[in-house]
Order: sequence, then structure tokens, then C-alpha cells
Amino acid sequence: MTAEPPQRPPLTLLESLPQPLAEAYGRVCRRLDQLGAVVVAYSGGVDSALVAALAHGQLGSKALAVTGVSPALAPHLLAEARAQARWLGVAHRELATAELDDPAYTANPSDRCYACKRQLHGLLAALAASLPDTVVVDGVNHDDLSDHRPGLRAAGERGVISPLAEAGIDKQGVRHLSRALGLPWWDKPAQPCLASRFPYGEPITAARLERVAAAEAWLLQAGFRELRVRSQGETARIELAAGELVWALELLAQGGLRERLVAQFRELGFSAVALDLEGLVSGKLNRDLVRSPAD
Repeated sequence: MTAEPPQRPPLTLLESLPQPLAEAYGRVCRRLDQLGAVVVAYSGGVDSALVAALAHGQLGSKALAVTGVSPALAPHLLAEARAQARWLGVAHRELATAELDDPAYTANPSDRCYACKRQLHGLLAALAASLPDTVVVDGVNHDDLSDHRPGLRAAGERGVISPLAEAGIDKQGVRHLSRALGLPWWDKPAQPCLASRFPYGEPITAARLERVAAAEAWLLQAGFRELRVRSQGETARIELAAGELVWALELLAQGGLRERLVAQFRELGFSAVALDLEGLVSGKLNRDLVRSPAD
């Protein structure tokens, strides 16, 4: 999303939905009505933005979108979250989180996300408790339930409600519904937190997170859209979407961009830069968690 359009009118479906998705949409709206007042765990991603939009549409001022802010959230994503909330007209608040003070997070074990979400949902639960009859909801979709997501356990411990998952709406359904409602970020690439760029077991620090954020920001400004900069030791391994990989190889072969890229990454503190020829695979670092005994 680039230029910010004027604040939108109340949500209305701009195109018809397949019957199963239309029925699921109705279930989400009724669920939000039942809850009455909600705090939305809002990262600005497509999933949580849809929940924030629907909550605002159903509950108005009784919906509050809250973003946890730390070095693990890339600055451009925070800016996008703010712009989207303004566009929707939903009340938006930011809370500073302190997961970097927790060794269970900074040591980067395979359940690191549990420590992060435990911190976030503790803050959201306290905020909701300070408001009349308010509960916390999130943007977890049905696909997330079968993925490696330790943070779901932390959400469950706090009683967080996931209306999209409850209604059986998966990621494809989230994008379809967002497009039908006219949300301009319906095709926004998935952007997990910056901690996901580090192999499990490699320590996470604010400086390392900020270095990855700066590297990814440089690539975005160079014209790439969907990417990850995996930080493995002092090496930066760049993953690009398959559709951009051939274009990147052509640009790098022509020179100029390659020299600028290497110089910029070296300036950021990386000792080496590599391009992953497999391309971007979401959750690629989770492969080490699901190897078979033969491996």
C-alpha cells in the first residue's frame, strides 16, 4: 500500500462471495456482535486487518485495534498498520512489548513464539480487563491451526478468541473476503515478525533485528515486493518470491545492483551476502523441526 486514500465508508460487500465463504462471513459478524466489545490483536497483516475492519463495522467505538511494538516489528509495517487503521476509522493504540527482556525469547528456541505471544497477550488481557465487558480477539485463521505456531498456546491460556478460525475461514478466504470488502491491502504479502529470520538457537538481539529490518527495507526500496533476509551467523541469505527471482538474477548479472547491494549489506555488518535460488518459502526455517528419523 502506498498513498493513503480517504477514510472509507462503512464496510459493504463490493462483489458476491461463494456461498460457504458468505456463510462464514455471517458467522464472524454474528460472533463479533455477541462479544459486544473487543480489543483486536492487530499487527497490520491481512488477517488481523480483516478482523479489525469487521469489528469496527459491527461494533464501532467498542472495537479497539492494538499493535505490539518492539524491534521485531519492521518500521515500515508499523507505518502500514497505522495507515490502515486510519483508513478504516478504527481506534488504534500501540503498546510497547518487552519480549527482548525474556531469555525464553532471546535464546530463540523452537517455541520462541510462545514467549512473544505470552508477553503480548498479557498486555492485551490487562488492557481488556480495564475496559467494560471487553474481550481480546485475534486474526488467527483456519490454516494457522495446522501450522507450527507455539503462540496459539499463549493465546489459548489467555482466552483469546479467533473468529476467523472459528468460522473456518482460511488464508485464501481471508484474501477473497478482504478483496470483496474493498480493502486495498487484500493481496499484501505475509510478513511474519523479524525474529523469524533467524535459525532456531541463534540469539536474538535488538541490534540483529534492526540490521535485518534495514536490509529488507533497502531491498523493498530497490523494487522487490515479497522477500526475506535470513540472518545466519553473519551471512545474509536473501529469499525472493519466485516471480521476482529471474528478474533479480538478470539485474545482478548486469552489475551495478549487485555491487550496491553487497556494499550496503556489508555496511550494515553482514560479512557475506547470498541469494537463495529456491526462492521465498514461508516458514522455511521450520524444516529443521519436522525432519524424519531417517534425516
